[in-house]
Amino acid sequence: MKINALRALGHRNFRLFFCGQSLSLIGTWMTRLATSWLVYRLTGSSFLLGVVTFAGQIPTFFLGPVAGVWVDRWDRRRVLLITQVLAAVQSLMLAGLTLSGRITIPEIVCLSILQGLINAFDMPARQSFLVRMVDGRTDLSNAIALNSTMVNGARLMGPALAGIIIAAVGEGYCFLIDGLSYLAVIASLLAMKIKGEAVSKSAGSMLVQLKEGWSYVSSFAPIRTVLLLFAIVSFMGVPYTVLMPVFATKILHGGPHTLGFLMGAAGVGSIIAALSLAARKSVRGLYRVIPAVAALFGGGLIAFSFSRNYWLSLVLMGVTGFGMIQFAAASNTVIQTIVEEDKRGRVMSYYMMAYMGASPFGSLLAGSLAPVIGAPGTVLLCGIGCVAGGVWFWFQLPKLRPVIRPIYQQLGLRP
Repeated sequence: MKINALRALGHRNFRLFFCGQSLSLIGTWMTRLATSWLVYRLTGSSFLLGVVTFAGQIPTFFLGPVAGVWVDRWDRRRVLLITQVLAAVQSLMLAGLTLSGRITIPEIVCLSILQGLINAFDMPARQSFLVRMVDGRTDLSNAIALNSTMVNGARLMGPALAGIIIAAVGEGYCFLIDGLSYLAVIASLLAMKIKGEAVSKSAGSMLVQLKEGWSYVSSFAPIRTVLLLFAIVSFMGVPYTVLMPVFATKILHGGPHTLGFLMGAAGVGSIIAALSLAARKSVRGLYRVIPAVAALFGGGLIAFSFSRNYWLSLVLMGVTGFGMIQFAAASNTVIQTIVEEDKRGRVMSYYMMAYMGASPFGSLLAGSLAPVIGAPGTVLLCGIGCVAGGVWFWFQLPKLRPVIRPIYQQLGLRP
């Protein structure tokens, strides 16, 4: 079981990526929490929390399809090297302004937009590059699960460290640590030996390739249905994180430590979810998992919205983290397994667009609703939306099975 769960680490390139990215992501999660706390400390506004999150994610909505075409055309490792350098510069700029005491909300918004522009290219390139690091699709599902474990290990450690650092010396040092942490992933990318990096051979224009990618995604039911549910969950569910500073201070009467532990509890649930997926031997059966964990995520949010007890809230955050990451990783695994190689970058850009594109609108909505109906009422509505999405997907399964079965047979995943 243990060997099976870690088999993707047998690939040298993935092992390098795993080590470098693990350090970098701790800094990324520190910055996410520190940014939310900084905005709320400066303004006390849940609406502005939503605005800043919206600014950081909306570029992916507009640039996602175009970025996917370029990712299919370019060398993906080179794309990642460029995006990591730019992300480091962005974090160091944020650190400099905060440590000098000159940071303002407009500057935070502008730097969030810059990070969003970087992410629009970084995320589809990162997702598409996974298959190159494990030399094919045999260990791809395990690599995706281990990647989720890595992300959520950082999600556990990063916010907890950020809470301690913010309480001790302020938000600026979180941003500084994040900027320096990018050196680890840059070094790992430079050390890799990638053979036969695939780029799109299409002679068509960008417009032609955009239309080709959209036609593929919209007409292929297994991918289209997963992406629609992913967009629903991202719009309704993921924005709950925007309101976490409100829950930490107003509902649970805590401070930055409380916020850090709430996010850390979600990270614990996420790690458990990712490890359970890593232990799976095959992608088979994941289509049934997807609606179940989407509903679990929504149910966790509904219960969390009613909690006024600190320890119960921590447990419920663990449930939401488990449901969200099981859902995201299972969806990612299914899509990456069945997608055609020459369209991988474009399809993954739509995947990230469904996540990072729908989420900012949800964040803006959550930030706008919270002053009217309260943070608990807003999270309650978010949870109901996720449960409804999971129920809808469950009723689509009978239509999807006949399409998926021959693809799995062709890939040797099913007799």
